[in-house]
Amino acid sequence: MVSVIYASLSAFLIVWLSLNVIKKRHSNRVNIGDGGIEELKIAMAAQSNAIEYIPIALLLLFALEYNKTNILIVHISGLSLVLGRLIHAKGILSENLKRRVLGMQITIYTIIGLALINFAYLPYAQLFKL
Repeated sequence: MVSVIYASLSAFLIVWLSLNVIKKRHSNRVNIGDGGIEELKIAMAAQSNAIEYIPIALLLLFALEYNKTNILIVHISGLSLVLGRLIHAKGILSENLKRRVLGMQITIYTIIGLALINFAYLPYAQLFKL
């Protein structure tokens, strides 16, 4: 399954963002939450944003492959997802608004595209069997 590649890459991204939060908590001696520390708030926002968007995108990516979509479309969609999430994470962590916005645009357009392509590749004949 090709989509597993992008699920794994997304998992590495989430782990990287999680380790970044842990590192900032440790260096600032914060056990729970953000302790009112701005850099920790930013790290937590980057992590939570990834966790909010990646699952639905991967679900749609898996469905795309399951519905026997052209494998090139699966690769393009997976690469787009990972690239968008990486650009967004780097943008939010460096407080670069242009990167952050670009990363979100890529992510949102990828999710919309995945949803639309899934509709196109649905096995309609099997859906309406009586």
